[in-house]
Amino acid sequence: MSSSTAASGIEPIAATAPLSLSSREPHVPADRLVAEMVPPPRFDSVRFATYIPDSNQPSQSEAVRVLDDFAGGLGGAHAVTARRSFFGFGKAKAKAPAGPRGVYLDGGYGVGKTHLLASLWHATPAAPALKAFGTFVELTNLVGALGFQQTVRTLSGHRLLCIDEFELDDPGDTVLVSTLLGKLVDAGVALAATSNTLPGKLGEGRFAAADFLREIQGLSARFRTLRIDGEDYRHRGLPEAPAPCSDEQVTKAAYATPGASLDDFPHLLEHLARVHPSRYGALTDGIRAVCLTEVGPVPDQSTALRLVVLADRLYDREVPVLAAGVPFDKLFSDEMLNGGYRKKYFRAISRLTALARDAKGFVEA
Repeated sequence: MSSSTAASGIEPIAATAPLSLSSREPHVPADRLVAEMVPPPRFDSVRFATYIPDSNQPSQSEAVRVLDDFAGGLGGAHAVTARRSFFGFGKAKAKAPAGPRGVYLDGGYGVGKTHLLASLWHATPAAPALKAFGTFVELTNLVGALGFQQTVRTLSGHRLLCIDEFELDDPGDTVLVSTLLGKLVDAGVALAATSNTLPGKLGEGRFAAADFLREIQGLSARFRTLRIDGEDYRHRGLPEAPAPCSDEQVTKAAYATPGASLDDFPHLLEHLARVHPSRYGALTDGIRAVCLTEVGPVPDQSTALRLVVLADRLYDREVPVLAAGVPFDKLFSDEMLNGGYRKKYFRAISRLTALARDAKGFVEA
């Protein structure tokens, strides 16, 4: 029985106790990291046709058109052939794609950048083994698992590499990945990326394209920038986040829901510090719903950033989150929300709020 259940005094109402994220210590082999570089389950079925542009934001419809054309230009012969023609390194044996070999989606959180990035992956006419999709963190984890040269060899035969949430707040990792991308561009791999916000670049809650292009230095000429304006679709026309439940309600729901996990929030945060973020996806394998008791403000920035990664993995996998304690918009301090990782924290709040809505059905009226 979990510690939160014992504290509540609630007797189990199902034959099997809930799972516990805090008791899991997954080990993820390197080959799984490569095989899982595909759009996450939440984006399995997204396509350009399923993206619903805001009629008040013409940049959204324009982004769909440009990306669809971009995808169509990535078919045909191996990317190296197209690269030689496009960059003037020799005569092409097949028609080269028109325009830059990279595209950067520039927009705030919740405007559908990941939907569009995944749609580009799906629309590109190549076998899944010739396309890769992952977050910046997943890409750096792959380099850590395989080594730099092996990562270059593994990805250099691809037609397309999509990088979601390119993290520009760690100069060392930015240089590492920029160098990697340079090698891949030289091998003919087309690139697509979104990014987060640099410290001090708070503005509209979005990252300026000029700053992204400056950070990747020599690669900037390879990218066409697509600005995508709009409000966070997760809150567009939707009700406010549901109020947190009581610990008793969450515990009861966890025991009544097959495949649910049940953890008290402070112990889960401690456990995340012992599990590498590359394994947070595996941490949620087979989980139908995450139930959390004793949710309170996150104590420090390192813990907060780990929680952001977990929130991303849960959102990718469409795992509802039922919580007791403070509302999700109270997880991060004012100092955090006004600091250099502001955009990450707002993204986590937005995604956890969406997952909280999905969990409403697990609580008895």
